[in-house]
Amino acid sequence: SVGQLVLITKHGEVKKVSAESFKDVRRSGIIAIKLEAGDELVAVVIAQKNTEVLLATMQGQSIRFDVSDVREMGRAAGGVRGMKLGKGDGVIGVAAINGDEKDGSLLVLSANGLGKKTPLKEYKVQKRGGSGVKTAKITAKTGQLIAAAVVNEATELVAVSQKGQIIRTEIKSISTSGRDTQGVTIMKMRDGDSIASLAFL
Repeated sequence: SVGQLVLITKHGEVKKVSAESFKDVRRSGIIAIKLEAGDELVAVVIAQKNTEVLLATMQGQSIRFDVSDVREMGRAAGGVRGMKLGKGDGVIGVAAINGDEKDGSLLVLSANGLGKKTPLKEYKVQKRGGSGVKTAKITAKTGQLIAAAVVNEATELVAVSQKGQIIRTEIKSISTSGRDTQGVTIMKMRDGDSIASLAFL
C-alpha cells in the first residue's frame, strides 16, 4: 500500500496525510495543505511506517526525523514545524529514507557548482522542530545550497545550469567528506551562471 504522503514547505512546515485522502481527486484539484502567506510546497514524499525524512536548507542546515513524529492530519489543515529555520533560509531538498537507503549518503550541490556527499550515519535521527545540524559550509565561494538528495554509489548525477550548461557524472566519483565542509567543484560555472536543477539516473 502507498501509506501516507508527507508534504514539506519552504518554511520548514511538515504535514502527514493518508494517501487514501487523495483517491477521489476532481479535475479541478483538491486542497492538500493550508499554506501560510509567502510559503510554498517544495516536496511530497511517500512514507511507510518506518520512513525517516531528511530536510536540507539553502544555508546548509539539515534535520533527520522519523515520520511517526508527525501526526496525521486532514487535507484542509496546515502543517507542523518540521525544522526551525534561520532568517532568510528555506528548505531546498527533501529525502525519504527507507531500509537499505540508510546506508547511503546525502549529496548536496551549491549554486556555484561545488558538491560533496556525506554518509547518512553522520545525521542522527532527531525530534522534528529543531534547527538540525550543519550539512555544508556555506561561503561566497560555494553560494547557497541548491539541491540535496540521498544517493548510493550506483547513481549518476545530471546537473543543469541556468544558462544551459549540463554535466553527467557518477556519484562514486564525487568526494565523500564530513558535514561541515564546502565540497569540491563538480561543475565549473561561467561568470554569472549558477546551478539550476539536478536529476538522477
